[in-house]
Amino acid sequence: MTVMTKGGNLPVPAAGLQVAVTWRQGAQVPDVDVSALLLDATGRVRSDADLVFYNQPAHPSGAVRHLGKGQGADGTGADWLWLDLAAVELGMDRVVVAASTDAGTFGQVPFLDVRVTLPDGQQVASFPIGDASTETAFVFGEFYRRNGGWKFRAVGQGYASGLAGLATDFGISVAEDPAPVPVAPPPVAPPPAAPPHAAPVAASFPAPPADRLAAEPALSFPPFTHRASGKERVTCPPNLPPGARVVVEIECRDSISVHIDSCDAYGRADRDLLSTYEDEVHARTFATVPEDRPLSLVVRADTPWTLRVLPLAHARRLVHSLNGRGPDLLVYEGSAGVLSFVHQGQSNFVVWHYFTSDDPEWRDDEEDLLVNEVGRLDVLAPVRAPGLLRIEADGPWRIGVGG
Repeated sequence: MTVMTKGGNLPVPAAGLQVAVTWRQGAQVPDVDVSALLLDATGRVRSDADLVFYNQPAHPSGAVRHLGKGQGADGTGADWLWLDLAAVELGMDRVVVAASTDAGTFGQVPFLDVRVTLPDGQQVASFPIGDASTETAFVFGEFYRRNGGWKFRAVGQGYASGLAGLATDFGISVAEDPAPVPVAPPPVAPPPAAPPHAAPVAASFPAPPADRLAAEPALSFPPFTHRASGKERVTCPPNLPPGARVVVEIECRDSISVHIDSCDAYGRADRDLLSTYEDEVHARTFATVPEDRPLSLVVRADTPWTLRVLPLAHARRLVHSLNGRGPDLLVYEGSAGVLSFVHQGQSNFVVWHYFTSDDPEWRDDEEDLLVNEVGRLDVLAPVRAPGLLRIEADGPWRIGVGG
């Protein structure tokens, strides 16, 4: 890992990166809210959609997401961003990493740092901030294009005018009473409660509401990554939101087969989440976090693998049509209608649809088996409601909305 000083820069891979602003929490320490701004060649945003923060957690391109806050056992706090630099649109030359404080200044925040890591947790760079004083907003660093690749620069520039002043400098329209800009906690109806963005991820989450699909993508937590080989039971950290569905992603090469099961309270495999027999696996499914214990998964493979547990916001959205290969998870937010399915593989093609039950007494999802065929196919199937689509496949596929 490279420890950077102000003004330094280094090349970074144009791939998935995790960026965390970290600090030591305490009774008199202000909370910190991280944000990202995507800038064009003029150094300004094209619209307010180019600001990503807790109240607008995803850029329309999908290249930048706000993942939320985590808390370490030693009192270290972190607010996380996910960047896919390869997906940053042409014409957008910089991604600025900034943050603001809640009810205080950065001079009151000890051990302030920004860290860049790969998805497997490998450290790329760290930039400690040692000269903060009266600033209420801070630009920590920026990713910028250079000679066909990307580099990261340690900036360390403070603003006494808060995130509103920082955002205005980059072209964000800020109203006099800006609800979406985190310069003060939003109004909270009685009884008093802490604003949602100030609560650490380690705190308890409310039970998912009836409209889970509308609420779950807004639940954020730091991505959990685990690497191993062969068969292993993996216990996820306790900061996953109880009762919520989360994305489970696995990468593996040259294995005869790859399987993931969720575990019951005794650590026994009780539900098949994913099974595939591809030579090169990059697959997604979902799991539901238990209400009373950490999520536990059993992974079986013959070669080294990387497992990630991510917020549901990382799943792809089916709006018109999507292409894919192998097992995957899609979010369908449309109304009742018809979906089209094309599969080019040789083995089973199965699509399950999970959606909220009409019965208020039934807390579990309804399940529809939309497709269960072998080999190449081109079929239609009705879909009854918005929900999750879990795909099992061994080859290329395409799913579209409408007949």
